[in-house]
Amino acid sequence: MEIPRFDQMMLTSGRSAEEVDRDLRLLLAGKLFERGRVSLGQAAEVAGIALLAMMDELGRMRAAVIDHEPEEHAFDAPRPAG
Repeated sequence: MEIPRFDQMMLTSGRSAEEVDRDLRLLLAGKLFERGRVSLGQAAEVAGIALLAMMDELGRMRAAVIDHEPEEHAFDAPRPAG
């Protein structure tokens, strides 16, 4: 996949073309995963990184890696004996 480089973005950010490409791939992969268009593994492939690294990146993006229904978060905590 070819992602165009934005010369102006590189100039203003002071980042190399490789760093900009990496950022754009991560953003694209994260958004595709967040919207349910790709799996976690596919997102990692798009980003060009390992699966666990993709999970870390999604955490930085504050994107949920596991999608639960709200009622799944409610649980009864074990009560202490005695």
